[in-house]
Amino acid sequence: MLIDLWPQYGLIIRTPRLELRLPHEEELAALADLAGEGVHRADERPFLTPWTDGGPQDRARSVLQGHWGDLAGWSVAAWQLGLGVFHHGRPLGMVALRAHDFPVVREVATSSWLGLAHQGNGYGTEARVGLLTLAFDHLGARAARTEVFQDNHASQGVSRKLGYEHDGISVDARGDEALVSDRLRLTRQRWAQQDRPAVRVDGITACRPMFGL
Repeated sequence: MLIDLWPQYGLIIRTPRLELRLPHEEELAALADLAGEGVHRADERPFLTPWTDGGPQDRARSVLQGHWGDLAGWSVAAWQLGLGVFHHGRPLGMVALRAHDFPVVREVATSSWLGLAHQGNGYGTEARVGLLTLAFDHLGARAARTEVFQDNHASQGVSRKLGYEHDGISVDARGDEALVSDRLRLTRQRWAQQDRPAVRVDGITACRPMFGL
């Protein structure tokens, strides 16, 4: 069975309202279609990688290629776990947890997107809590990092609410434009001090070797 060869398919994170897991084929297509419908306003550009540029089909195919690429490129030295976010089986978006040399460094980074119709309901915060619970409480991470454009107030708010602290800035090129992002960092100690909803993680034992643990 697929789950025997790729145990991440048995990994499920359950928060009070959401289920985070690897999407199956038809679910992935539904998530791609959702991204095609839009994940931010037309006057915004919240991502350094311009995967949301172009038309609906371009965005949808980008989701497919990104997800397949993460699966195909997985190694203990560098992995990215892209999970679908579902509410009562309905796809809302995707979140990702990634790391390099995790068994030694013990730091992760997160990213996410939600369909426009599902934003503003607290789903992004709840999904991030689910990812961080996996990272800190089940994988033994020491810190979680994220980078956010300084004018991306929604994402900044989610990170600050969860206890991330300022960790400098980064400057990147997007075309001929230099973009400044805030680097934010959440330590294990700060995570332990946060009030947060209960999260259940199933299937992690079989996955541990895939993370080098």
